Amino acid sequence: MADYQTIRTIGAGARTAEIDVGLRAHMNKVYGLMSVGMLLTAAVAWGVGTNETMLNAIFATPLKWVVMFAPLIMVFAFGALINRLSVAAAQLFFYAYASLMGLSLSFIFAVYTGTSIATTFLVTAIAFAGLSLYGYTTKRDLSGMGTFLMMGLIGLVVASIVNIFLASSALAFAVSVIGVLIFAGLTAYDTQSIKNEYIEHAAHGDEAWLGKSAIMGALRLYMDFINMFMFLLQFLGNRE
Repeated sequence: MADYQTIRTIGAGARTAEIDVGLRAHMNKVYGLMSVGMLLTAAVAWGVGTNETMLNAIFATPLKWVVMFAPLIMVFAFGALINRLSVAAAQLFFYAYASLMGLSLSFIFAVYTGTSIATTFLVTAIAFAGLSLYGYTTKRDLSGMGTFLMMGLIGLVVASIVNIFLASSALAFAVSVIGVLIFAGLTAYDTQSIKNEYIEHAAHGDEAWLGKSAIMGALRLYMDFINMFMFLLQFLGNRE
């Protein structure tokens, strides 16, 4: 009996170690995909944003509405199609989304100084790293935050749409501050969710699911980063 218990304990320990190794590899893939997406976004945004002719061709015409809303449409399409896409196709879809997002954000180079954009990006990167690390390492269950944060996000979207017509600087400032707080919370929450989802599914060994899960995780964290950056830029960025 003692030998059986010893073997079972060793087996359980080996399995736990295997999951830990797999989890680290999974999270590295998530952050790697996200980083590539960020590089694509930055490259496209800078390339278009520093070209006055391209900026005018997009944002001085009705094409700006297509560029602004296309990334949102792609996110919904991605969620609907993910189960039917191969891992390679899902990854290509994510990179296409990141590139289109760069196009939609290119206007910031005409509105804010390059120094303030770089500084805000650095602040966002430091905050994101700390929050994601907290979400990954904390023993506290953050699942209860999910509903609260999603409700806050819906309210934030509604307030942002209303302010398009009101053009209130006070409301814009409040939206920016609340937006930073919401996406800071989502960064920690999403990181823990990605970790927990891997642990729950690791025993099944579904490589296709794991590959798509990494891409979806990268998309979630990418969106958290981009939104936190944009909200920070609204009250930290210096205008041209």
